[in-house]
Amino acid sequence: MVSTKIFSSVTFLYLLCTVLYFIFLAFRSQRVGKAATIVTWITLLLQTGGILLRWVESYQLGFGHAPLSNLYESLVFFSWCIALLYLLWEWRLKSRVVGSFAMPFAFLTIAYASLTGVPDRIDPLMPALQSNWLHAHVLTCFLSYASFALSCGVSIMYLIKQKKDEKAEEKKGFTALFPPLEALDRLVYQTIAVGFPLLTIGIVTGAAWANYAWGSYWSWDPKETWSLITWFVYALFLHARLAREWRGKRAAALSLIGFAAVVFTYFGVNFLLSGLHSYA
Repeated sequence: MVSTKIFSSVTFLYLLCTVLYFIFLAFRSQRVGKAATIVTWITLLLQTGGILLRWVESYQLGFGHAPLSNLYESLVFFSWCIALLYLLWEWRLKSRVVGSFAMPFAFLTIAYASLTGVPDRIDPLMPALQSNWLHAHVLTCFLSYASFALSCGVSIMYLIKQKKDEKAEEKKGFTALFPPLEALDRLVYQTIAVGFPLLTIGIVTGAAWANYAWGSYWSWDPKETWSLITWFVYALFLHARLAREWRGKRAAALSLIGFAAVVFTYFGVNFLLSGLHSYA
């Protein structure tokens, strides 16, 4: 399929984007930074075209559904969400430094889909997936996951910069380009503040979809359970932030724990636990 070939090209382009952002961070070259941003936008547009083409291809095969129904398609869409949200944050913050810690997530996600033999075929939707709830549920969940991925990247930046600051080395290395610790701490909070309501909507739409498909809003399926655990981790983060004024290292560590829960919800449940979501 042509869309699969496009996604293979996108994989290597995201690798190029990652390398360019690393070069920008290492050598502080604004020209390389601009090139990284331009290539990332081009790659995102190419990936968008590939997703739309795959949608058309599903109609040509007689299935006619959005490309969100299996592991391969969800990985492609996940990487698209990460790249889109990162570029929006870059535009808002007027800073490219986060790209060195965000684009690796986009690259590794689609690389897993394109380079590790994940089945890329287009199949007809199983009965449980034949619902408009599919679009709302998957869209909100993966946008929330992408926002949490950015939060994870920024948390790593915070912990690196804090360690350098403690050794009074912030002006000697690549961390000189990092925003101040206060700004990084604020960005960790902001990305989670964006992702949390999206995850909440994703869980609610998933419950509505479950009732439509299986006649029950909640069945304690492993995916449902781990989604709820992830929700509680980020709810704890927001509560600790707003009620107990958690800042800095503790907040960054909790953000990393939250994204570990996201990764297990997405990958671990699929491969290690069986349940109603095993088809994902």
